[in-house]
Amino acid sequence: MTRLFLLLATLLLATAAPAGAAQRLDIDEYVRAYLDHTGLPGAAVAVTHGGDVVRVAGYGHDNAGAPITASTPLPIASLSKSMTAFAVLQLVETEHLGLDEPVTRYLPDFRLADGRGARITVRMLLDQTSGMADSAFPDLALPQPRTLAEAVSRLQDAQLASEPGTRFHYHNPNYEVAARIVEVVAGQPFAEYLKTRLFAPLGMTATATVDAPPKRTAGYVRAFGFEVPVPEPDWFTGGSHGVLSTAEDLTKWLRAQRDGGGVVSPASAALAHTPAPGHDYALGWSVRDGRTSHTGDWFTHTAAQVLLPGGYGVAVVANTGMALDNEAELLAQDLASLLEGGAPEPALPAGVVADRVLAALALIAVGLAILGVRRARRKPRWWRIVPPLLPLVPLACLPQLLGWVFAGRRGTYAQVLHVWPGLVVALGVVALAGLTVAAARARALVSGTRGRDQEESDETRGDARWVSANRRSGS
Repeated sequence: MTRLFLLLATLLLATAAPAGAAQRLDIDEYVRAYLDHTGLPGAAVAVTHGGDVVRVAGYGHDNAGAPITASTPLPIASLSKSMTAFAVLQLVETEHLGLDEPVTRYLPDFRLADGRGARITVRMLLDQTSGMADSAFPDLALPQPRTLAEAVSRLQDAQLASEPGTRFHYHNPNYEVAARIVEVVAGQPFAEYLKTRLFAPLGMTATATVDAPPKRTAGYVRAFGFEVPVPEPDWFTGGSHGVLSTAEDLTKWLRAQRDGGGVVSPASAALAHTPAPGHDYALGWSVRDGRTSHTGDWFTHTAAQVLLPGGYGVAVVANTGMALDNEAELLAQDLASLLEGGAPEPALPAGVVADRVLAALALIAVGLAILGVRRARRKPRWWRIVPPLLPLVPLACLPQLLGWVFAGRRGTYAQVLHVWPGLVVALGVVALAGLTVAAARARALVSGTRGRDQEESDETRGDARWVSANRRSGS
C-alpha cells in the first residue's frame, strides 16, 4: 500500500511540475524569439497567476551592454499611475479625502485659467475626465517643473478642453495633481509616502519614484531598424510616470491587484479596475476586451502591464522608447495571448516597417534630385523653383503636425527626434534634396536671364554700329 501511495505521489509530481516548467519554457522561448526577430535590445518580464510567480526574468542587455536581470531597476513610466491611484485610495479608506470632493478642498492653490477648473474632483483626476488635456495645455512643450508643487502652480495658465467629468483626455498633469494631493494630505513627500505606505508593505524594496530621470539613465531609440543608444531627456515625471522598479518587484505589484495586497481593501482594488459607465479608463488602468491593462512610455524605455480574466498578470519593461508602437505592450500582449492558449508570432513593430518605407522614399528623393539638377540646365521657369521647397514646410512644423495627429500631445523638436528619428532624418533628406533642385533651377534661371541680357546687349551694340556705319556712308 505504501509503495502504491508513493507511486501515485510520484506520478502526480511528474505531471504537475513539468506543466509549470513547460510554461516557463514557453515564455522564455517566446521572449528570446521576439528579441531575435525584432532586434529589441533588452526586456524584463514578470508573469504571475493568482498568488504564484510563473516567470520573472531579464533578457538581452542594457544601454551599457550589461545583462538585464530580474533585479535590474528600470523605469516603468505610466504604469506609475496605477500606484498613485492606490495611494489616493488609501487616503480615501482612512477618510482623509473623498473621491468626489473638489480638488480645491485639498489644494487651495489649484487654480486654472479656466474657471471650470473649480469643479474638478479627485476622481476626475484619476479617471482622466478633468477636462485638462494636451491640446489645451501642451505639457511636454512647456518648461518643466521640478516639484509637484510647481507642477500644480504652473497650471494657472491652463485652459480646459472639455467640461469636467464629461470626456476622457489622457494627460499627465492629472496624476501630478493627484500626487500633490497625497503629499499635502499625508503631510510627507510623495516619494516617501509611496516608499513607506505602498512599496515597503508589498515587499517592493527595489522600487522608488522620482521627479526626473536619474542621471545616466539611458536606453535606445529605433531608426531605420537600428537601435541607437541615447540618454533619457530631462523632464518632469513625478506622480504620473516616475516609478523605477524591477521585474521581481512587479510580480508583487501584479499579485496585489487580486485583493489589494493588504495595502488597500479588495473593494478599493476592484474600484481601481472598474471604469465609469461609458468609459474604458478606470483609476490608473484601462479596461478593454476583457483585459485590464496600462502602458507607459519614456523617451528611451517602454512598459506595459496586463491582467487577464483567468488570473494571470503580465508586466514587461523594454529599453526602447516611445514610438509609433509601444514595444513592451506588443510583447506583453503576445505573452498574454500565449498564456491564454494562443500561438502568437513575433512581428516587426510598425515603426520599423514605417522607417523602411521612409528610407525608400528618401532614396527616391535623392535620385529625383540628381535628375532634377541635370534637367535644371534646360529651359528653366521661375515657378518651377517653388515645388521642390515644399518639404521644408512639414519639416519646420513637424512638432505641431505630430501634435495634431496624436490628439494634441505636442512636444519639442528634440523630443520628436527621440520619438521618431527615422521620420526626421527622412524628411530632412527629402527637404535637402528639394532645396538642391530649387537652387539648381534658380541658378539656371539667373544664368539664362544673364545670357539673354548679354545677347540683347550685343544685338543693341550691333544695331548701333550698323546705324553709325550707314550714317557715315550716307554722308
